[in-house]
Amino acid sequence: MSLENKIDFAIIISVKNANPNGDPLNGNRPRVDYDGLGEISDVCLKRKIRNRLLADGQSIFVQSDDNKIDGMASLKARAESDEYGLGKDAFNSKKTKPEEAARLACEKWLDVRSFGQLFAFKGTGADGVSIPIRGPVTIQSAFSVEPVSVTSTQITKSVSGEGDGTKKGSDTMGMKHRVDKAIYVAFGAMTPQLAERTGFDNKDAETLKKVLPRLFEGDASSARPEGSMIVEKAVWWQHNSKSGQYSSARVHRTLQVNPDGSFELNNLDGLDPEVIDGF
Repeated sequence: MSLENKIDFAIIISVKNANPNGDPLNGNRPRVDYDGLGEISDVCLKRKIRNRLLADGQSIFVQSDDNKIDGMASLKARAESDEYGLGKDAFNSKKTKPEEAARLACEKWLDVRSFGQLFAFKGTGADGVSIPIRGPVTIQSAFSVEPVSVTSTQITKSVSGEGDGTKKGSDTMGMKHRVDKAIYVAFGAMTPQLAERTGFDNKDAETLKKVLPRLFEGDASSARPEGSMIVEKAVWWQHNSKSGQYSSARVHRTLQVNPDGSFELNNLDGLDPEVIDGF
């Protein structure tokens, strides 16, 4: 049975001396909007969710290069693999109907039936296929509660990267950026009407619920040192029906987060939020 109740959720993220999401078009500086608010893109958040699910043993289609466990060189290779995917026949429109291929993909991969996926593979002649799957789980970009202060530090590399070591290479200059201290908030929702199409069910919702408080587990890097980012709280609203008692916009507005990480919840009648501690 697919998801029975509409769900809204939020995550409150604390950042200290870390680059939560660098912008490759801006020298990998932390993303900042025109109002000076820090941003963590929705794509970045979904990648971290996928990484946690993969580490928990879930079957994930979109695996990042740093975390993939099956050795597949591309999404197409994974999709058409007999061992890790559905096989080539599943994406041959002459042998398998697109609706059936979409159903099989949703059954196999949790991230596909959660977030959706576009399978667009070239073929020979008319054998190409394009299968769009719209997922029931959506998540917004996270934005900081107040404008962020970004510190940029010049760094150098003083070792020889090539040769036999007899000649000292010239120092290579670079920049490293960080957000000094900030609180970010992201909102999301799960829609039962779309869950009916992908097979996303109550068990899948609980699986996602368990990984939200620990998004940054095993995510340490030079830009995000261990302990520099943490989910402080996750807030979970489960409605009593498929359509929900209130719109997601109204539910999300009941959460007011302060720059120090404290928050207030203005509860709506008949909709009690569950507050979950982060890890």
